[in-house]
Amino acid sequence: MEVTAKDRLQVEEQVEQMLSGLGSEVSLCDLGLELSKPATLRKNVTYIVCAVVFNDQEEVLMVQEAKHDCYKQWYLPAGRVEVGESLEEALRREVREEAGFDCQPITLLLIQEQGPQWIRFIFLARITGGSIKTLKAADQESLQASWWDRQSSLPLRGRDILRLIEYGLKYHRNPWHPITLPLDISCRHIVQRLLLVFVGAEKQIWILLIRAPTPHLPTAAALKTHAMTWAANMVVQEALPSSYYDYEVNTLGVISLQHNGRQHGKTDGVCFNTVVALVPDRAPRDEDGLEVKWPVPVTPPPVENPRYVWMEVQEPALREKLLQETQNPSLLPIHSLY
Repeated sequence: MEVTAKDRLQVEEQVEQMLSGLGSEVSLCDLGLELSKPATLRKNVTYIVCAVVFNDQEEVLMVQEAKHDCYKQWYLPAGRVEVGESLEEALRREVREEAGFDCQPITLLLIQEQGPQWIRFIFLARITGGSIKTLKAADQESLQASWWDRQSSLPLRGRDILRLIEYGLKYHRNPWHPITLPLDISCRHIVQRLLLVFVGAEKQIWILLIRAPTPHLPTAAALKTHAMTWAANMVVQEALPSSYYDYEVNTLGVISLQHNGRQHGKTDGVCFNTVVALVPDRAPRDEDGLEVKWPVPVTPPPVENPRYVWMEVQEPALREKLLQETQNPSLLPIHSLY
């Protein structure tokens, strides 16, 4: 049974809303829930927030560590999200405690993860008040804060922040994805909602759907033994088992994310609304080392599991948007540190 015209219209409207940055409640999880526990801060998940803040001279705000194992070394304002906090609330608190400033998040720059148990949310932010923390105000949070020109010598706690600063500078100078801030929508588990698309040879676009109770985008729980985006692979393995090893499952980026965090153990989860591309995985050269040009499939690989169905996108404007996102993504990146 194919998707009806009414269902197609509803799905296309949902996708349009999703691409515009809107979220929706996670009313059910289609895959992996039996292998996943509810996200609970301080028990099975740790969220880190990190702020990249520039002044008018493009100097970046840095804080000097007070912790024993990195005493007097410098790092971006960062720290753990506490029970009952939203991600933005945690960011504001960390910047205020460590640097002395009030700040306003501008956008998420990057998400880094080591599976659902450790996720770091890197924000670009701007100063809205307060004054820079000096040595006179040193405490257990930090010794002091300073603006760094990124050229002068500075003992860093870790060089990982250099990449984060570059991401921030790139966006500060030329925003390359829409402003993306957490949506205040609760979620119990850490899940990936998939806008999983296939592009045919003639630029047709198909979206993989779950059939019941009504056709909808698949949602899969993240497993602690894998990178968060492995959820997309789980869906493809279940829907297209014979074709799985012939295709790459590429999570291109995050359209939006949903988090609330106000009820400990009940709303600590995060829903990542993502664009995922299914593309043929073929060797670019043959056994003799000669370049091979493989034909692009006209249609997606056949669904083998009756839970799933491919839906071809009919609405021209939506088709163009999805084609653009698969060819030149302008999405919030998510990187695995596994």
